[in-house]
Amino acid sequence: MSNIIEIKNISKDYGNSKGIFNVNISVKKGEVFGFLGPNGAGKTTTIRNLMGFTRPDEGHCSINGLDCYHNAEKIQENLGYLAGEIVFLEDLTGKQMLEFIASMKGIKDKSKMYELMELFELDPKGKVKKMSKGMKQKIGIICAFMNDPEVIILDEPTSGLDPLMQNKFVDLILEEKKKGKTIFMSSHIFEEIEKTCDRTAIIKDGKIVAVEDMEDLRAKKSKFYIVTLSSIEETDRFVKENVNIIERDNRKVKVGVRGEVLPFIELLSSYKVKDLDIQTQTLEELFLHFYGGEK
Repeated sequence: MSNIIEIKNISKDYGNSKGIFNVNISVKKGEVFGFLGPNGAGKTTTIRNLMGFTRPDEGHCSINGLDCYHNAEKIQENLGYLAGEIVFLEDLTGKQMLEFIASMKGIKDKSKMYELMELFELDPKGKVKKMSKGMKQKIGIICAFMNDPEVIILDEPTSGLDPLMQNKFVDLILEEKKKGKTIFMSSHIFEEIEKTCDRTAIIKDGKIVAVEDMEDLRAKKSKFYIVTLSSIEETDRFVKENVNIIERDNRKVKVGVRGEVLPFIELLSSYKVKDLDIQTQTLEELFLHFYGGEK
């Protein structure tokens, strides 16, 4: 697969350790690529470089082989973009705003626009200045997708959306993925990244700390078995086995198991087990060590 988005060694230093530093990311054609990090980590700065809004101090980035800064106008002819901070013409109605953006993009067939309005249950009659954050976010999402672009760049796309609309957004991303669209999506909400992305870059303090394949991460997830044994003597014997003991509380033992579970089940058969419960480690928990305990 060829890379549609290339970010090579870009740095933008705002001083006081603010900015991004030697960021390298590549996104393949048809890939949904997540960009995960806490607020202030450098996600928006990276995206501003991708959009050609700012020029990096070092390095360069390209979309479809075109330099993002020097060829921004050409790139944006077939690009969908949702900013982290949306600014609209406040005195227009939602419908007028959508029509204005459609005319700016030269969209003749507006069927995609109406389809998205229905999906997100948008009533566009009221003026933008009286709309909630969630309503404005819906308009922003519709603007990003309504020209059916091949490449879509989204900065915190579900900010302000209620859980139902967040789920509809996830459905939209998965539908666009099936069509072979290339999507670059920043977020600090782990769940939407987990549900939609093929790979994810993790940024902390302006630096990429990891790029992870989501399928590989899922395979690394541990299962935790909470085993309650019949007696203290049984428990004392059990904790001496070659198993990963996480914690013990009287006759209750928490054991971590990764990969094949059958040997552990066979081991349990030689004990008098009173109760057995299972917990699965979340992918979010796997990521937490990158943030030093912060989400």
